[in-house]
Amino acid sequence: MSNRNQTQLLRENLRILVRKLGVLERGEASCCGITLSQSYTIVEIGRAGTMSASRLTEILGVDKSTVSKSIDKLVNSGILVRDTDPEDRRSVILRLSDKGQSVFAEVEKRATEYFTEVVAAIPADKREQIIESLEYLGRALNNVGCC
Repeated sequence: MSNRNQTQLLRENLRILVRKLGVLERGEASCCGITLSQSYTIVEIGRAGTMSASRLTEILGVDKSTVSKSIDKLVNSGILVRDTDPEDRRSVILRLSDKGQSVFAEVEKRATEYFTEVVAAIPADKREQIIESLEYLGRALNNVGCC
């Protein structure tokens, strides 16, 4: 297969995966009364425990104003707590409230249930190969600049 065909197949398959996973994630987020971008924020902070707003911006790969709006809405809804960093009074540390921990647990639970079904639908002898290939793809995406 030529490089051009491989490129086209990779692009098409990723487009389909992104579309399918985007629909899934919107469904997960709507289950908890939050938006998709808020779901990303909750999951990243929930997995880390605490995080600075600047680190969250870096991880999500979006601009500061987008993260700031999402943080404000989550703080106002009681899901997120904004604390002053004791080591740098100019910096803010984010953490989930008790309510936020519940939302995070529900989003994670639903995602785990869904992907358990996905893994079960893959032939057992292909599962490790697919996971390894996705790891290679993730590293390649990290190493290649965008646009």
